[in-house]
Amino acid sequence: MNRFERQPQAAVEAEVEYRDGDFRIRRPGAFVRCAVTGEPIPLEELRYWNVDLQEAYSSPEAKLVRIGVSFPKKP
Repeated sequence: MNRFERQPQAAVEAEVEYRDGDFRIRRPGAFVRCAVTGEPIPLEELRYWNVDLQEAYSSPEAKLVRIGVSFPKKP
């Protein structure tokens, strides 16, 4: 390995402050966790969060589940 090759970065969870329309990274990292499913969400794919609860969500469905909306099961 020479000095120009990148060493793999350990996947570290970021600490994020969620704001209206954007978010601020408080502690650098590669991902945040979905408050509903617990799955990691890469920061570049983070699209859904709740400012009041300061939580991230992996999908619109996960956010709706968090606020109490249920979905019919698919056949």
